[in-house]
Amino acid sequence: MRAPRTICAAALTIVLAACATGGGQGGQTARRSEAQPQRPEANWPIKTRYQLDLWLHGYAMVQPDTTLVPYFERGYRDRIMAAKNRANVYTELDRYSSQLRTQMASSQTIIGGQFLALYFDSWDDMRAAIDTFLVAKGQVGSTQNPVSQRVIAVVGASFPTAADRQWLQTFVTALQDESQRFYQSYWNQQQRERSGVTVALDSLWSKVYLPKFRGYLNNTRQNEGEMFISLPLDGEGRTIAGGPHSNSVAVTFPEKASDALDAIYVFTHEMVGALAGQVIADNTTPEEKRNGVAAGYASPAAVRGGAIVLKRIAPELVTGYERYYLRSANVSFTPGSEEATLARVFPLPQSILYGMTRQLEIVFGGI
Repeated sequence: MRAPRTICAAALTIVLAACATGGGQGGQTARRSEAQPQRPEANWPIKTRYQLDLWLHGYAMVQPDTTLVPYFERGYRDRIMAAKNRANVYTELDRYSSQLRTQMASSQTIIGGQFLALYFDSWDDMRAAIDTFLVAKGQVGSTQNPVSQRVIAVVGASFPTAADRQWLQTFVTALQDESQRFYQSYWNQQQRERSGVTVALDSLWSKVYLPKFRGYLNNTRQNEGEMFISLPLDGEGRTIAGGPHSNSVAVTFPEKASDALDAIYVFTHEMVGALAGQVIADNTTPEEKRNGVAAGYASPAAVRGGAIVLKRIAPELVTGYERYYLRSANVSFTPGSEEATLARVFPLPQSILYGMTRQLEIVFGGI
């Protein structure tokens, strides 16, 4: 899943140094400046980021999740509640979860706020930016500081109304308590327990699959970026795209080293998203765009497009990819039926399927 375009456009030039407050989780973080903007390391390194997981964890605890490919790992909320009950922990996020869920249902934009954490290096940085936005009451013109103006614009894309800002303030306050009383220790424990996953994934990615992806990434202007493995996520990743050298993608963090490829499956799904979106735009009518039909093709197109990409660059992963997304959709299958079942579960008009195949042929033709 890619960030709403209104967020991306504003965020490409965001400068966070002026609103940062000091070291965040895990120590002091690098600061950005207009003279020397921070760029991701080359070669798509695999990373973890605490505030990204904390933010998505908060959304997972309050957001209804009924999509075919779920926003978050199936059963995530129930597992977390069981862990908190065992630890006899009750936080402000628990206290306000029902209120936050109800308010979210009445907003068209709050869900897009999931992407905000990808723009920041620490929880402290993120809170400082949100504080700047809230003090300004979402008004870009309330300050002459260009840094603050960009911060306000970025946050305001997902929280444009007074009611949205009230939701955000409650959510951030609740997350701070959740972090201090539960999530920081839980997250640290999970990082230790899944350290073998990180090692296995890094080896598979850097030595085997990144070289296979390189031509596709370069030809789709996704040359460099960062891949974040994130505890709450399932098959629906989170992506912000800023051109060839500034992409951030959050993918699932598998529980076991033997499932390390799951993260690469989700990365593939995310990396075909922009192409799929353009094909959908080119092959749907204005009426289909207005009534939401076109938007409904986005998830099936990304899933099907990922399989097409893997057939070209890593055919040994195709069956595993198809099985992963069928399990993510909670659909049973028999061995050998994966491709046909995927086509049935994620149907697309022939025009869109042909358009994606044609566009990918052009991409691969340039490799």
